[in-house]
Amino acid sequence: MAQPGKIFFASDFHLGLKTGLHPLEREKKVVAWLNSITPFAEEIYLIGDIFDFWWEYKLVVPRGFTRFLGTIASITDSGIPVHFFTGNHDMWIKDYLSTECGMIIHTGPLSTTFNGKKFHLAHGEGLGLTNPWYKILLSVFRNKPARIFYSAIHPSIGVGIGHGWSLSSRLAKGISRDFQGEDKEDLIRYAKTFPDDEKIDYFIFGHRHLVKTIKLKSGTEIIFLGDWIKNASYAEWDGNTLSLKLLS
Repeated sequence: MAQPGKIFFASDFHLGLKTGLHPLEREKKVVAWLNSITPFAEEIYLIGDIFDFWWEYKLVVPRGFTRFLGTIASITDSGIPVHFFTGNHDMWIKDYLSTECGMIIHTGPLSTTFNGKKFHLAHGEGLGLTNPWYKILLSVFRNKPARIFYSAIHPSIGVGIGHGWSLSSRLAKGISRDFQGEDKEDLIRYAKTFPDDEKIDYFIFGHRHLVKTIKLKSGTEIIFLGDWIKNASYAEWDGNTLSLKLLS
């Protein structure tokens, strides 16, 4: 049985992305990390963009990720909850990851409490957003009729289009956006919209590919989880302290 008290958070594995480490090597690195934390884990939270592209058809799921999915199934079978938050690269899921792998799926932000401390967890795409073009793009991605239409495309074409789109992205080209400053970061802006009486102790976000902790004047901490393309970073809650760590 897992030792209580340690909760782990990670995001942006981008499994399958052909940038940085070879996709198989990145998958093996993620699996090794999961195996290393499992003996100590009470819960595991995967905060979005776990896959670089995931489109789940009714009877077809993307090829690959066998080591990762098998490891997750083994962890959940042992009784340790694994939470999966959809990101902007893997929002198109149905029930495969829950029924076959036992993960708890979240399609939006989650507020929860650990040992008396209030956490707000979210991948982060679209939150605090001011860019109108990105808002339009997200609305298209989330549009139910558009998703039904895309699902009618043969998987060999649909998945190919998805991988092509991902490979043309800024991320695939190794271009990342530096920290913009507290007043210009969408997710910090989003965190500041929460009323004082709600008193969130920790915001944990993925999406930005930054390994960074920001402390607001209220005492609230915002944690950017980083990614596994360059950083291999994660956060660990031991029941009293939240630590942002880099895999050695």
